[in-house]
Amino acid sequence: MSSLLRYLFSLLLALGLLSGCVTSKLVMASDSPWEPVPLDVRSSALDVAFTDADHGFLVGSNRLIMETEDAGRHWQKQSLDLPGNENFRLISIAFDGEEGWLAGQPGLLMHSSDAGQSWTRLLLDVKLPGDPYLVTALGPGQAELATTVGAIYATQDGGEHWSALVRDSLGAIRDLRRGADGRYVSVSSLGNFYGEWARGDAAWSPRQRPSSQRIQAMGFEPDGQLWMLNRGAQIRLGATTTTAADNTAEDTADTADGDSAFQEPLIPITNGYGYLDMAWAPDGSIWTGGGNGTLLSSRDEGSSWQRDPVGEQQPSTFTRVLFLADGKGFVLGERGNLLRWIG
Repeated sequence: MSSLLRYLFSLLLALGLLSGCVTSKLVMASDSPWEPVPLDVRSSALDVAFTDADHGFLVGSNRLIMETEDAGRHWQKQSLDLPGNENFRLISIAFDGEEGWLAGQPGLLMHSSDAGQSWTRLLLDVKLPGDPYLVTALGPGQAELATTVGAIYATQDGGEHWSALVRDSLGAIRDLRRGADGRYVSVSSLGNFYGEWARGDAAWSPRQRPSSQRIQAMGFEPDGQLWMLNRGAQIRLGATTTTAADNTAEDTADTADGDSAFQEPLIPITNGYGYLDMAWAPDGSIWTGGGNGTLLSSRDEGSSWQRDPVGEQQPSTFTRVLFLADGKGFVLGERGNLLRWIG
């Protein structure tokens, strides 16, 4: 595309004159399935996990760890036995029944066998590539640990020993997710490419991004397809059954420098804030969150979107939208802002 055409496209986009899903305004939903939960902390929540239907933990920046006994309606601040001179960022927590795993930065991995009532710090090899980023509980004594450079390790004995699953790391990442089938997808630190890995692969498979817009985050849809959030408030859902022969000239041009794993970009609203995460609710609706209280939903597979009235009232950037296997849902925000799914 020539410089002049790119300029005209940007101008029309800014003015909201392009057809489709691009708009500078969106309808506000009449009600919301979310309720704000007061945490009374200034730290930012980063992950949530439960040991059963009611009991769970929330972790985040500045050593934040909080516990709930009523499915997330109320939270109480807890503490971990860690050196007082280190300001840990607790980034990932996971449970399989009463067995739990907690990963943090710098260099923190903890294990619990009593539903989080006590935690034991596991010693990590000083040669571990990168910092812990994502931990996944897989069964009694079993877990996977992924790091900030895409190294993946597995344990079968409660963390006593770990084996490397990937021969070569991918390099510094900004985002990394694990699908229900054990596949991983990661986004490079600059957002200029992404990588895929599945069990049995010797190394990550790097992929080009499908447009000039850098990647912000990626993950897995309920059916296993990939989704992608790009700079410029773009949403890309996984490709449908449409074949390459059905694509228009514009489709082909847009994906020429990337792959065909994604549909054309959706731009629900151009309010100056990008999206940081996306997830599918138990009722099939799609939710995406971002800066300045941006929380949008679609109930027709991305064809139309609405603003959420509760989200818009929160003075926060939403960094994570999370739905658990049992139907619980949370929107994690900065500075102690938390929303809980009430359906």
